[in-house]
Amino acid sequence: MESFKTIHARAAKRHGGDKALEKLLGKPKSAAAIRKIPDDRWLAAMTQSVFQAGFVWKVIEAKWPGFEAAFDGFDPYRVAFYSGEDMGRLASDTHIVRNGAKIKATVENARFVVELAKEHGSAGAFFAASKPENYVELLEFLKKRGKRLSGFSAQYFLRHQGVDSFILSPSVTAALIKAKVVDKPPTSRKAMAAVQAAFNQWRKESGRSLTEISRTLAMSIDA
Repeated sequence: MESFKTIHARAAKRHGGDKALEKLLGKPKSAAAIRKIPDDRWLAAMTQSVFQAGFVWKVIEAKWPGFEAAFDGFDPYRVAFYSGEDMGRLASDTHIVRNGAKIKATVENARFVVELAKEHGSAGAFFAASKPENYVELLEFLKKRGKRLSGFSAQYFLRHQGVDSFILSPSVTAALIKAKVVDKPPTSRKAMAAVQAAFNQWRKESGRSLTEISRTLAMSIDA
């Protein structure tokens, strides 16, 4: 497996040197900052990721004020108890994307957020306590407990919220293959475990976050 030093040097060469590359690397939020994010913003971020999946992101972004209004500001304690009448209202609301399955997923994810709050005090407290060395387990948890929160939807949701994360984009996957971590896009538990182990090793080597390492991997590969 390639060292992070080698990968970083390749990325820096492609992007104008160490200082230029550093400006392009995002960093995760602190646990304290994540803990302060209110429950409604967790549901909003989940919903945005779910609706963006397989859709033009700019359309969702343009309609987002309509989503906020239609879903009562994403108050999970209200959305979790939406009735059939509410579902019908949303299905005919032209201010949002009228996808019945994704509307239903939002209601189910509201219940998920409420459950997290009951179990941990708040959704923010749960995500703040997550460990980067167990990131793959967090993805599995979201897939199991959330609705339509798997793959890129889960990864982009966590990144958007500032949770330390890697995103298995085509460029990151290509970098992982080049580094001989995997030989094809990772989908099996064994392959995902190998990816987690590689990131853990690079974290130990570099002292950097999953987010920084992921971004570096992406920029080490020709577009």
